[in-house]
Amino acid sequence: MRKNNRIRVRQGSGNVFRDLGFPNPEREEIKARLTLQIYRIIKARKLTQTAAGEILGIKQPHVSGLMRGQSGNFSIERLMEFLTALGQDVEITVRPTRKEHGDVSLVLG
Repeated sequence: MRKNNRIRVRQGSGNVFRDLGFPNPEREEIKARLTLQIYRIIKARKLTQTAAGEILGIKQPHVSGLMRGQSGNFSIERLMEFLTALGQDVEITVRPTRKEHGDVSLVLG
């Protein structure tokens, strides 16, 4: 006889890093999205990890980490530098908010 095991489901916040209790979830989400964009560009250009490393100014093992979604110790600024090295424009917009505290978000074009 099968037991009826109920799975408890809870609505997420929209940021998996916040839901998992990371200390800086907004920063982690931005790093993940920037890393994904770097991955997509490298794949679309069919670059080897060695060739990508030469463009980015890092060694192949670090490119390997990026290609596996590991932003590691790279800062948001460094990830943005990688994108500019790959021929992308990076734009930062600051605008007033109607809330007490502003939000940080990333829009990829």
